[in-house]
Amino acid sequence: MTEKHTHQSHPGIVNRLKRADGHLKSIISMIEDGRPCVEIAQQLHAVEKAVMQAKKTLIYDHLDHCLDDTVNNPDANSEQTIEEFKAISRYL
Repeated sequence: MTEKHTHQSHPGIVNRLKRADGHLKSIISMIEDGRPCVEIAQQLHAVEKAVMQAKKTLIYDHLDHCLDDTVNNPDANSEQTIEEFKAISRYL
C-alpha cells in the first residue's frame, strides 16, 4: 500500500480541477448545442490553461517539499529524493 502523500497546495489544486471539470462539462454542452467553433476553442483553451497550472503547482510544490525535507533532514534518503526529482521532472 502506498503512503498518503499530501501537501498544503492540494486542496487548492483540487478546487481548481473541480472548476475545470465543471467548465469542461459546459463545453461539451456547447458542442452538443452547435455553438461556434471559435467560442468552443476559446473555452477549451481556458480549461487547458487551468489544468496546466494545476499540474505546475503540484509539481513545483512537490519539488519544494522534497528539497526542504532533504535539507532539513540529514537522515533523508538523498538517492530516493533524486529519483523522485527525475521522475516528476518528466512532466514539466
